[in-house]
Amino acid sequence: MMEVIVSQGRIGDRGAGMIEGAARTARALRERYGVEPRFVGTPAGPEDDDWTVSLPAAEETLSGLAQAVSASVAAGRRTVLAANTCSASLATLPAAVRAHPDCAVLWIDAHGDFNTPDTTESGYLGGMALSGACGLWESGHGAGVDPSRVVLVGARDIDPSERELLDKAGVRILAPADVTGQRVAAAVGGARVWVHIDWDVLEPGTVPADYHVPDGLAPGRIREILEAIPAADVLGLELAEFAATGDESTDARATESIMDMVAPVFATAAVR
Repeated sequence: MMEVIVSQGRIGDRGAGMIEGAARTARALRERYGVEPRFVGTPAGPEDDDWTVSLPAAEETLSGLAQAVSASVAAGRRTVLAANTCSASLATLPAAVRAHPDCAVLWIDAHGDFNTPDTTESGYLGGMALSGACGLWESGHGAGVDPSRVVLVGARDIDPSERELLDKAGVRILAPADVTGQRVAAAVGGARVWVHIDWDVLEPGTVPADYHVPDGLAPGRIREILEAIPAADVLGLELAEFAATGDESTDARATESIMDMVAPVFATAAVR
């Protein structure tokens, strides 16, 4: 059985459309699969602030997401998170690996999100989400993700100091030119997986996102990845950073594209 959790509180959002993008994703999942979403957090406007401000401001939302994911996983459900920002994973990934310490993490993103308070140049909380979940810094929301069980897919905008941290931690990286379904499945090695997708991993113009990084993946490649992993092995799926534009036709096309890309995950309701 699937459970859809929707992050609606600001978690470092610097763009105006991502809370609505998460809500649109959740509504589309409800319409297609008949699952009533669980909303967490109260929407708030974007701010261009530093992580030292945005992290404590997001305490209530992050704690709520951790509780919701923990309950979903404990109930044996396939957990789907519609998230406004990758920062949500500071709380959700630790909750997932507490229950499934042997799972692999597929972080499908144009960025490494592996900076720390000591290396970040932008101060953006989302740029430190994966490193926090791996315990490289103390977010206050847990850790526990083994970096050697993380596969970073499609990344192409990585800071030099961030690259050093990734290499030292043993995170495997598949650049866009190297990404195929077969290679990603081989990197996972038959393990159960928790999948995180930031839509800026795509070539700009498919799903609106706040960050535009050229030379990204095509939507068909995302679907290919999810087809290559047995649906029963996908413990959770996080869909983050769809920046809704307010133009109905644009947002509807993007939502439909998202539904098509992730459809293989829902080919079966079984979770082993």
